[in-house]
Amino acid sequence: MKLYLQLFLAFAKIGTFTIGGGYAMLPLIEREIVENKKWISKSDFIDMLAVSQSLPGLYTVNISIMTGHRLKGYKGSIVATLGSIIPSFVTILLIAVFFRHYSENPYIAKAFRAIRPAVVALIAVPVFTVAQSVGINSRTIIIPLSAALLIWIWGISPIWIVLTAAILGICIRSSRFRKTG
Repeated sequence: MKLYLQLFLAFAKIGTFTIGGGYAMLPLIEREIVENKKWISKSDFIDMLAVSQSLPGLYTVNISIMTGHRLKGYKGSIVATLGSIIPSFVTILLIAVFFRHYSENPYIAKAFRAIRPAVVALIAVPVFTVAQSVGINSRTIIIPLSAALLIWIWGISPIWIVLTAAILGICIRSSRFRKTG
């Protein structure tokens, strides 16, 4: 019972105190489940992150599901997921109820503008951390940069980029296998 409460509170804390959501949550999730609680290893976290980004839905919720399942099975995944989504649900509900009354307030508008740089920094940190963990260096950075430019500038669908990369990866791997085998 204690671990269920710890799961719920860990993900509720992350969900409650993260401004910016998404990538901004990654350093907090990593610190909480890898460093503080030691529920999973750093390499397992990177793997969970990769899988969770490949699955539909919010990857923070996907990570909470995987962490909960690893620790306590099906029930653990439900508890961790509830901890992950309840703070956001309550926050959005409160904003919906009260924000329309204060949306024109210049102080509120300034506060949201002031938060933007912090959100950018919170997103940048996990991007660099993950890049270092998966071995992206000055030679391999060309791959994600090319993909980003293809999507952003030329409007190519990410599906085509992923399919092309998969085919190229299979071809390169099989040609290396033939050379060594």
